[in-house]
Amino acid sequence: MNPTKSDSTPKHAQPGGISDTESNVALSDIHTRLPDPQRTSGKATALDRWLMRTMLQKAGNPKVEVVLWDNTSITTSPTSPAVRLFIHQRSTLYKMLIDPSLAFGDGYSQGIVEVEGGLIAFNEAIDQCTHTADTKHFYRDGIRSCLGWLQRNTIDAARSNIHHHYDIGNDFYKLWLDQQLAYTCAYFSDPEMSLEAAQIAKMDHVCRKVGLKPGDTVVEAGCGWGALALHMAKFYGAKVRAFNISHEQIVYARERAQQEGLSDRVEFVEDDWRNITGSYDSFVSVGMLEHVGLKNYETLGKVIAGCQSPRGRGLIHSIGCNSPRMLDSWTTKRIFPGAHVPSLSQMMQIFEPQKFSILDVENIRLHYAMTLEHWLHRYEQNIDRVTEMFDEDFIRTWRLYLAASVAAFRAGSLQLFQVVFTNGGNNEIPWTRAGLYQAEPSQTVSES
Repeated sequence: MNPTKSDSTPKHAQPGGISDTESNVALSDIHTRLPDPQRTSGKATALDRWLMRTMLQKAGNPKVEVVLWDNTSITTSPTSPAVRLFIHQRSTLYKMLIDPSLAFGDGYSQGIVEVEGGLIAFNEAIDQCTHTADTKHFYRDGIRSCLGWLQRNTIDAARSNIHHHYDIGNDFYKLWLDQQLAYTCAYFSDPEMSLEAAQIAKMDHVCRKVGLKPGDTVVEAGCGWGALALHMAKFYGAKVRAFNISHEQIVYARERAQQEGLSDRVEFVEDDWRNITGSYDSFVSVGMLEHVGLKNYETLGKVIAGCQSPRGRGLIHSIGCNSPRMLDSWTTKRIFPGAHVPSLSQMMQIFEPQKFSILDVENIRLHYAMTLEHWLHRYEQNIDRVTEMFDEDFIRTWRLYLAASVAAFRAGSLQLFQVVFTNGGNNEIPWTRAGLYQAEPSQTVSES
């Protein structure tokens, strides 16, 4: 990885967004493609056209023009379409009737579906409309919701799910994450700051929210490559025990702790959060709740209650949504198996049974949209390196995942919650939020 090259920050033509021009240049393979004769499916029938038109109407009439395999053009948008969707095979249209998300995602990965006008713009157009459209299918959504609740995210299942996404290879993630490999939402106190600076700002923001001070003990559930745990020890003088079930990430984190001389202050444990023991001043979890499983929320609350000291503060940072729903099927099947993004009401299943007191809730979804823009920009910058590692299907799958995620956070389909909590009787809490917005950069705390 060339740090100089990947440190470049996208110029923002509008608050919180890469300009349409930049996104079109970056997503170089998104263009009009005439149907390949070997992939066409004959002339589109009246039924084909009616089905496509009906699906667009059910999706809320997005500003999208659909071009079928025989160049038939269909749109239901009352205004000029912003993007064009090319469907090269009839079978994909009928798969969309059963599961639009999975059919589109797999079709795009395989090159059967193409987008002109920007992959982010396409997904944002769909997301904006489906907020208000009557897209709910009772039998399907009801069954999926039940399956989401019944899904048992056991330790073995969790290990398998984490391996699927996070053990692809550290070299891949080094191509497009920041230098510390922080794979969670950054915090942009200034929209023009670099990704590296914003990730450090996020870690400071978390540390200040839990009131971290020298000598405090912290347990972190789901530590990734160790950036936050090392930051808490190095800059706040904390002693940290960090849990993770990704073998590759734990090995990397331990090596980094050794290199930075922090092995005596940070212990990286290759184990599941359910096996956390001991007593700590703070419990911190950044980007793990999505993998816990809704059925396990009450268990997580019990684990926190069992390990957090009476005057301790905890923080959970998680992708979420405004009302209870399941993630789309393509994401849960191809990107994050076993994942669930909670609403705030669902997150209360962690806190209420233990009588935790909620101190602060912050939604920083636009910060995640911007974080993802940086990741996508770097991914495209290093696409030649990615091509050396993986096939075209993988490349397009990850491009879609990053672009669709930008769109989801921009459109408000996804949120990013930071919830701070403590034991109900703890009165040693800040009177105001003033301490969260200190401008001083982190300073290394010497070991006493």
